[in-house]
Amino acid sequence: MKTKWTVESLIKFEEHIAGLFEEGRINAPVHLCGGNESDLLSLFASIQPHDYIVSTHRNHYHYLLKGGDPDRLRDEILGRTTGICKGMGRSMHIFDPKLRFYTSAIVGGGCAIAVGIALSLKKYKHSKTPKKARNEHVWCFIGDGAEDSGHYVEAVRFGASRSLPLTFVMEDNDMAVDSTTYDRWHNYQPITGSNILRYKYKRRYPHVGIGKHVSM
Repeated sequence: MKTKWTVESLIKFEEHIAGLFEEGRINAPVHLCGGNESDLLSLFASIQPHDYIVSTHRNHYHYLLKGGDPDRLRDEILGRTTGICKGMGRSMHIFDPKLRFYTSAIVGGGCAIAVGIALSLKKYKHSKTPKKARNEHVWCFIGDGAEDSGHYVEAVRFGASRSLPLTFVMEDNDMAVDSTTYDRWHNYQPITGSNILRYKYKRRYPHVGIGKHVSM
């Protein structure tokens, strides 16, 4: 049965993971979500089970809202064989083909993957009769730090020029690791397009870890 997530339950899950990290039970980098619960709950209300998600190193909320098992996600982060990827992916590398959920921990690395999936969906749909074809869509999540990369710009242009079933979701917390957008680009104006959806939020946790030194 799919969990019905709320702002409070999402926060509680990440607080639990933060506690495990603080106890020294997670011996790998952990990237926690926080501050964007309402934005994602609203967005995922429009995402269908047959849609594809391409996420980033900060993927816990995306996976849970796509219908992922919280226990298997926790076990994966802990490195247990009962995890989604048998403990080999940890926090940053979640892969669940049954949910059509993929990640790339490379900054901007998911953009080309998302384009490839969307292009194949369009070609497959055109090869089928209308009754057999489904309106599958690809949602590529990236942070505003990835907006600095050529991977993103090229993928946006390619997706728009081919009218691919693809939306780039820009999760803008004004930080690339610990550098603000102004630090990086001064008076830079963000890229806009019909295939780009952007929301802004203030992160609750740092780029990696829980915000305090922990002895492992």
